[in-house]
Amino acid sequence: MTSRKTPYLQRLFDGPIDVVGDVHGELDALLSLMRVLGYDERGEHPRGRRLVLLGDLCDRGPDSPGVLALARRMIEEGRAQAVLGNHELNLLREVPKHGNGWFFEDDHDRARGEFAASRRMAGDEREGALDFLRELPVALSREDLRVVHAVWDDPSFERLGAELASWPPERIHRDDPGPPALQAELASLEPARAVELGRYGARLNDRDEVLPLLEAVGRSDALWQRGNPMRVVTSGLETLAARPYFAGGTWRMTDRVKWWEHYEDEIPVLYGHYWRWMDPVARGSYSKGEPDLFEGAAPNAWIGKRRNAFCTDFSVGARYKEREIGRTAPWRTRLAAVRWPERELVDDHGERRPLE
Repeated sequence: MTSRKTPYLQRLFDGPIDVVGDVHGELDALLSLMRVLGYDERGEHPRGRRLVLLGDLCDRGPDSPGVLALARRMIEEGRAQAVLGNHELNLLREVPKHGNGWFFEDDHDRARGEFAASRRMAGDEREGALDFLRELPVALSREDLRVVHAVWDDPSFERLGAELASWPPERIHRDDPGPPALQAELASLEPARAVELGRYGARLNDRDEVLPLLEAVGRSDALWQRGNPMRVVTSGLETLAARPYFAGGTWRMTDRVKWWEHYEDEIPVLYGHYWRWMDPVARGSYSKGEPDLFEGAAPNAWIGKRRNAFCTDFSVGARYKEREIGRTAPWRTRLAAVRWPERELVDDHGERRPLE
């Protein structure tokens, strides 16, 4: 049930921990949050607390190499744990995405005039970074808490364990097409998808376009997302969108599924990935354009069917947008952590709220 190196599901630290949401290359924010929580810059805490990082350590922010190096050092010294996020998975798959040009030799972002302030990864550091990411599990758990980047999904964990038992470890990170039944469903959509892409494909990356909902593209994308259990647990389940929206440099035809509304287990889950906001006004200025999955919920509110799921991603991944328009601290985006077992939300501004 493991890869050749690392079990996909590992034991979460015992004792008091601080579970940190998506960092996205914001090294200063991470160090600020650590200070607020009582850690020094090496990740040591006078009371023996330890950090748990929820993935998406990198991309968009000014110092992804610095965040990865700090996380790796703390993990190797036993002071932190981390799970794999979809942004790390993209690096393992060697897929250029909006905001990860810092990692690639050609830096596709700088070539388009974007993310010029992001520190680049030195060529001789890349393989070491990939070795570190290959060792990360996708989920951590103990008797009173579970953590994962995007979705706690038992069927995906079962598939992941079975497939890792027979696949070479590198395959699980690739774009495997999924089981035969899913491949057949994708094939049935392909003619209509080809027509839609032939008509609108050249306009998908233009924010100024006004596009209709491309149903075959959306249904295909949602099915493809379900095809690999690694994709599911690191970037979520998707469904056909109610309307297209522009996010991450392209028009999207799928919406993310609110999996927490169907989560039945008693054990609480902490996760990231989904862009929550401390300041609703800031969402209108800095969001990616995606639907607000937490509309009406207070920032410190448990959510879900049993009110035992909590998203700790408070959109520090959009802080680069604040810089682009000349904003400085105090930032409207936040990096946050949940202190456990205290059930307290703490952010890099030093604000504290009990989870309710």
